[in-house]
Amino acid sequence: MPKDAKIQAEADRNRELLRTVIVGHVDHGKSTLVGRLFHDTGSLPDGKMEAITEMCRKRGMPFEWAFLMDAMQAERDQGITIDTSQIWFHTEKRDYTIIDAPGHTEFLKNMVTGAAQADAALLVIDAGEGVQEQSRRHGYLLSLMGVRQVAVAVNKMDRVDYSQARFDEIEAEYRQYLNSVGVDATFVVPVSAREGDMIAMRTDGDEKANMGWYKGPTVVEAFDSFKMPEPLSHQALRMPVQDVYKFDDRRIIAGRIESGKLRVGDRVMFSPLNKSSRIKSIETWPDSRENPTAASAGESVGITLEEQIFVERGQIMSQVDNPPVETDVFRARIFWLGREPLSVKKAYKIKIGTLQANAKIESVERIVDTGDLSNREAEQVERNQVGEVIIRCKRMIALDEFTENPNTGRFVIVDGYDIAGGGIISMEGYPDQRSLSTVKSTNIYKVTTNVDRAARERRNHHKGGVLWFTGLSGAGKSTIAVALEKALFERGYSTYVLDGDNVRYGLNANLGFSPEDRAENIRRVGEVASLFSDAGVIVLSSFISPYRSDRQRARDSVGEGFHEIYVATPLEVCEERDPKGLYKKARSGEIKDFTGVSAPYEEPAEADFTLRTAERSVEECVEELLGYVGHKFDL
Repeated sequence: MPKDAKIQAEADRNRELLRTVIVGHVDHGKSTLVGRLFHDTGSLPDGKMEAITEMCRKRGMPFEWAFLMDAMQAERDQGITIDTSQIWFHTEKRDYTIIDAPGHTEFLKNMVTGAAQADAALLVIDAGEGVQEQSRRHGYLLSLMGVRQVAVAVNKMDRVDYSQARFDEIEAEYRQYLNSVGVDATFVVPVSAREGDMIAMRTDGDEKANMGWYKGPTVVEAFDSFKMPEPLSHQALRMPVQDVYKFDDRRIIAGRIESGKLRVGDRVMFSPLNKSSRIKSIETWPDSRENPTAASAGESVGITLEEQIFVERGQIMSQVDNPPVETDVFRARIFWLGREPLSVKKAYKIKIGTLQANAKIESVERIVDTGDLSNREAEQVERNQVGEVIIRCKRMIALDEFTENPNTGRFVIVDGYDIAGGGIISMEGYPDQRSLSTVKSTNIYKVTTNVDRAARERRNHHKGGVLWFTGLSGAGKSTIAVALEKALFERGYSTYVLDGDNVRYGLNANLGFSPEDRAENIRRVGEVASLFSDAGVIVLSSFISPYRSDRQRARDSVGEGFHEIYVATPLEVCEERDPKGLYKKARSGEIKDFTGVSAPYEEPAEADFTLRTAERSVEECVEELLGYVGHKFDL
């Protein structure tokens, strides 16, 4: 190959590639614009233009630019884009992958798929029809999928006599809407795709031109103004495990590196099991590189480990010092496309990367109207609605918040056998539970004493155990626990109160009120309560303990002696009582992450005993509990 040709080939390999999705309401001229864009930038394959021209001639119809994109027969017959199509074009600055997404309401699932792959977007609006409900929905979905670079093409300006007033009206309305959903329209460009105005060429300074009043960029110039995203290889390592294969004496862990990079010798961790090992080798197919020592985002590879540990499909490999979140519950903003509404407590499957997990919708917090962005409460999410929900999985899973890593921070929901919705993950108000389940201590051995639990219980004449009072601040937990302690003590029971405020003076003085600190607070108290219980004492543990998983962890630690007492007092009653003035401070913004106001409280799914303090006095509650204790703890 000549030297100049080699230089050019190397330059072509190193050119930037930007993935851009083009969306718009049906019949707003999106496919026509794309066809014109490819023609005017000289990006059409040889013979493509002639083939479309001949096809139109045979069908006895005028030439359609849209047919350059609408390749499927079904689309030509119906006149709408059904599935996403991907083709490539180039400008002097860079190469582009154009993802043409459908605009029809029935094909929003494909539009979401297209947006999920994009670094930027071009949104097409018909100058005659103006901003439609679907235009707003598309803008919201782009925001939902994390696309922040958006240019708007106001198309068919020839149909409105190239009116500047009409363009200004649409620009002002749509910019305002996009800003309200966190998207800044980089440019709004008036175009006529059919006539070729402002697609790739313009007549600068010619006031007689169709849109001489417009001084901004063309569509191509707007594309070239988009910034390239941060390379995925610069982000934290994430490789969802696709499968584990056994070849000769090797166990090869295969997957696609979604972000980051890895090298032979790196110590990596597999979540959510938290087991780690060093990379012994990197395997590639076909074996184009001899003994590769490194790999980065976008590559599908296999690795072998120095120390054999259990690894399975769905786990996420990361660097030890920058792992994903581990949790069984998270918040999500979802777009629902299922035939049946998304319902609370119904069983679904969620898929994150290669992970598939059984889950339920814990609650629907609100429905977002994508037209006017109003919120309303609802019990379910209907088709084509956006809902903010809380999802609980049946096991611990590994994931990232969408803002931290979109590749492992988005998911789909499967209803039956159909993908029925998708969304993005937020951990707002919920803790990363990794530290709560990770054992770091080594070389430790349990000491067995000569006095067992049964002997202690015989001396006390009752079983040891834990009454775990949970409920909102102001529900009456501490008041009832203290009164019950006195009543039990007077009746000869060995008992002790562990109260939330008291333990924060000493044992947990180093903990704050972040979700992680709240979870650690309850973990420590659960372990202390377990020790008291083992000593034959009836522990009265009074803590808000807002997370169901934390209370389950305490139950697991204590064992069969654990009794969850739900002090079920409505929020409005607790706020009216407000014995410490905390609700008032929370409402004024002085206290952040306050349970029931700005942080979640998860009611017990099946409490062992429920007290309704809004309907009963302290004395009545204590009397009920005395009967419960006698039944459950007396020998």
